[in-house]
Amino acid sequence: MSRLFEALPYRHVLTLPTEPSAVRLCRQTAEQTLTEWGISLRHPTVDPALLILSELVTNSVRHAVTLSPQLTVIYAAGSDCLAFAVHDRHPHQPPLYGAAIGTGAGGLSTVMELTLGLGGTAVVRGDADGNGKSIWITLPL
Repeated sequence: MSRLFEALPYRHVLTLPTEPSAVRLCRQTAEQTLTEWGISLRHPTVDPALLILSELVTNSVRHAVTLSPQLTVIYAAGSDCLAFAVHDRHPHQPPLYGAAIGTGAGGLSTVMELTLGLGGTAVVRGDADGNGKSIWITLPL
């Protein structure tokens, strides 16, 4: 786990089957969790963050389901930072910054446009065994 995520005082982990209903459930969980943490759903970062999260979970559902029957979402926050990761057990690590400059397609382009537009960061981290990855997003609040 990233040191940043370990340092953030609020954390929540959700593991779901890699199926279409995961998108709705992870978004509902995010909304509930943010509210419990005292982060207003009207904060200007929240709607784009929820869209980013939905796109990343949708990508896992579409592309990783054959090798990853489950996906995990990690939510974290502090007073000035919102962070989350989507993990699955598919080994493909998409080039995020290629998506940011228009060489990617679809959801990852949206993810990167929103992330960078908000002054956030994105990184793909492979599992130690090479058979999975997490996409980590950090956004300022």
